[in-house]
Amino acid sequence: MHLEPSPDRMPELGFYTLAGHSASPRDCAAEAQDAERIGIGSVLVSERFNVKEACTLCGAVGAVSEDLGIVTSATNLQTRHPMVTAAFANTMHQLTGGRFAFGLGRGIEVLGSMYGIQPSSMSEMESFTVLMRRLWAGEMVGGVEHHMGSSPLMFLQNAEPADIPVVMSAIGPRTLEWAGGVMDGVILHTYFSDEATARSVEAVRRGAEKAGRDPSSVRIWSVLATVGDHLGHDLVMKKTVGRLATYLQGYGEVLLAANGWDPAPLDAFRSDEVVSSVPGAIDAVATTEQLEHIATLFPAEWLDAAATGTAQQCARTALAQFDLGVDSVVLHGATPLELEPVVQAYRGIRPAGRFDDLPVNPGWM
Repeated sequence: MHLEPSPDRMPELGFYTLAGHSASPRDCAAEAQDAERIGIGSVLVSERFNVKEACTLCGAVGAVSEDLGIVTSATNLQTRHPMVTAAFANTMHQLTGGRFAFGLGRGIEVLGSMYGIQPSSMSEMESFTVLMRRLWAGEMVGGVEHHMGSSPLMFLQNAEPADIPVVMSAIGPRTLEWAGGVMDGVILHTYFSDEATARSVEAVRRGAEKAGRDPSSVRIWSVLATVGDHLGHDLVMKKTVGRLATYLQGYGEVLLAANGWDPAPLDAFRSDEVVSSVPGAIDAVATTEQLEHIATLFPAEWLDAAATGTAQQCARTALAQFDLGVDSVVLHGATPLELEPVVQAYRGIRPAGRFDDLPVNPGWM
């Protein structure tokens, strides 16, 4: 089921709902409707174990939207029984008329270890993906060994066969190449330099080709922090410096390796007294004064890997992402209302006809 976008929709653009931290999950409904109004094509639903449980949020945005693509970016296969996951994705597929893509990620190892949730290996994710596709196709699958034990028989009761794309959120080159051979789509990470984005695209396409697939059949999303000056200094600092700092708290080595950046500033960042004094995720609780200090710890190239400045400058940066080989761009770190000036500017420079073949579903090419 490949739906065609409405004439005003820009299927090559996406946003993350409840970007960063939110005290009110109800905001996702208004954000979905705002996104449709201004023409953003897809909503990405991330997951945190507080008020951002992915299944609930997906259902909410699916219920209040008409032609907005929806994808989990990402959930971890270890957190639910496979039948629960299969039923969730199938429910979303039926609820939205085929607008839903199921997105996987490894999980954050530091947090997972606290909760007793193991990060997923590539072999586990591949086996899981094969199982999901078989269940969605209407098969009865016997003798399944999985992360919660074993199941004598699995099937979706009285369900029509469903064609649901599976999308991988990934950072490292090995995972990206593997994903190109297995997944329908790939979502990159925020604060990738242009060089890192281009290398990542090459890895995905190379993986698809090695697997005997058409490299252009895998939909690749870049994730571009998009924070215009119109948001004001405090919010800009939170959504740029604060967000990058939070990534560095959780998996700095992985992000720096993907970019080929010097790791020495990361050591200085982690040993800094102001950084160590922040009690939690920096983008959630740090003050503007603290963020201004933290900004001095970063090389300029780290913060340059984002769309900043005027709305017109942000729009041009977003459009330039396509020259790196990606198929779609997530305008990350802001709500649709905050992104509206950027989206309006982008529409004014959007190449006519370039994205006409992109379907509504964010996992399909």
